[in-house]
Amino acid sequence: MQNNYQTIEYQDELLADKTVCRRYTNGRIEWRRRIDDARIEWRDNQSQQGIDELLGDGIVKRTFGNNPPTYGREQGYGRTLWSNNMMTINKTNFGGKIGAILATVGGAFLLGSLVAPPMMLAAEQEEELRRQQALQQQQSAASSSSDGSWDSDFSDSDGDFG
Repeated sequence: MQNNYQTIEYQDELLADKTVCRRYTNGRIEWRRRIDDARIEWRDNQSQQGIDELLGDGIVKRTFGNNPPTYGREQGYGRTLWSNNMMTINKTNFGGKIGAILATVGGAFLLGSLVAPPMMLAAEQEEELRRQQALQQQQSAASSSSDGSWDSDFSDSDGDFG
């Protein structure tokens, strides 16, 4: 995949009420609240609101209003490539800062090729990805002593759903 996408960086701030304020470099601000292990509800300063859902296999589904969903795929190092030719980079933590540096200097050879997100998924495909994600979370919970709280997810570069 060629570098023909727009890159937007963001930083997260954990608020006292355990919600997150996400500030993008393009001026957009989101307030995010975890619904459950796979879904985050958000609203922004442009009067939009929606849900980000981690479907599985690193695929994130973003729904907002009555618009068709947008899909993203987590690329590691805090980077998410979206089906609308945008890459968001989480600069909140160390991994995201490395991802931003590598994206800037063209470090694809170090990170490997980017894997494009799907443009669209059928309901059956989404459901299969949800099953895979649920199974992965069950296996992870069984082998981890983490309590799965927002705080532990907040510090994870890839646990922010894009």
